[in-house]
Amino acid sequence: MRIGIFAGVLPGEKSDLQGIVKFAQEMESRGFDSLWVPNIFGLDAIGACTLAGWETDHIELGTAVVPSYPRHPAALAQQALTAQAACAGRFTLGVGLSHRLVIEDMYGYSYERPARHMREYLEVLAPLLRGEPSDFEGDEITGKLTLDVPGAEPVPLLLAALGPAMLNLAGRFTHGTTTWMTGPRTIAEHIVPEIAAAASDAGHGAPRIVCGMPICMTRDVAGARAYIGEILAIYGMLPSYRAMLDREGVEGPAELALVGDADTLRADIDQLRQAGVTDFNAAVIPFGDSGEATYELLQSELEKV
Repeated sequence: MRIGIFAGVLPGEKSDLQGIVKFAQEMESRGFDSLWVPNIFGLDAIGACTLAGWETDHIELGTAVVPSYPRHPAALAQQALTAQAACAGRFTLGVGLSHRLVIEDMYGYSYERPARHMREYLEVLAPLLRGEPSDFEGDEITGKLTLDVPGAEPVPLLLAALGPAMLNLAGRFTHGTTTWMTGPRTIAEHIVPEIAAAASDAGHGAPRIVCGMPICMTRDVAGARAYIGEILAIYGMLPSYRAMLDREGVEGPAELALVGDADTLRADIDQLRQAGVTDFNAAVIPFGDSGEATYELLQSELEKV
């Protein structure tokens, strides 16, 4: 299982471009496999990965995730291919639907049929990212064009998928899924079987399972969980994450998070491996002075299969 770091996931966390680049360089020097950047209401994630990729040598840069609705898939593909050229083949594009609260209430788009929207979106996006022409006309999205971005290799594509319909699309059209607030039991019993079956039916290999999860190495377990419950409370309210938390049998992010001493965290990380996670996307929670200890613990896990 590869281990990466989730950047900029905490509410109120401010990271300028220089900070993101320096953080990517530090994570690369520590030996981490990847750095994942969210696209919320701050920096553009693809732009940040582009600059970070230009200033690093071997760490993978990925988005977790870019919402589909505000951009035509051809425009997103062009941006992603440009990022790939800057990253010298180390960029991975993660896309997702976002949430009704964002798409309808903030952007003013319809969120009436999200699965249909994503299917049509991927019909255009996926071939363009492979360097192939797009020739698709749907009810909502049309794409009839070819892109030619100098120096760009094909861009691996991940889809944020939690429900059966989205997992089916992920298996059919992409290289895998990237999750958040989804525990090991749900991954083993729901995520992996659903996406693997769809990928197999489509003639694809085993899908990539990138699992984002909060983690904190500390002796003050109760205090850390209370802190996580406060700063990540919104993720227990959004319907798609709420469904995964309920499936896991936990009340919210505080209970789901990986929190404890080194032995506890090693056991939790191993549980993710056994569940079928291919990439642990660690959201390190800076509770007290726990940050450095958590990074060191994760570094010690890099050599394990």
